Amino acid sequence: MTDKTQVHSVKVEITVVLGRCALPMHQLLRMGRGAVIPLDVGEHDEVWILANNHPIARGEINIQGERLAVTVTDAADFHAFNAAA
Repeated sequence: MTDKTQVHSVKVEITVVLGRCALPMHQLLRMGRGAVIPLDVGEHDEVWILANNHPIARGEINIQGERLAVTVTDAADFHAFNAAA
């Protein structure tokens, strides 16, 4: 197996964090279908991009037809990510 093949076989889970919120457990348990969870971000705020749960970049949401996409805008600052938690 060549090095190139080994790299291509590595799986990385990409997660985009739109925002965060803290809810009391009783409120979370009462939520049903259609419930709205308020996030701590505005419409034009950057999102966090995580690779295997580690912040790697910041980005912005773009709508392309009926699909959402994320454009990478900057490298992530690990300390800023943890401070936002």
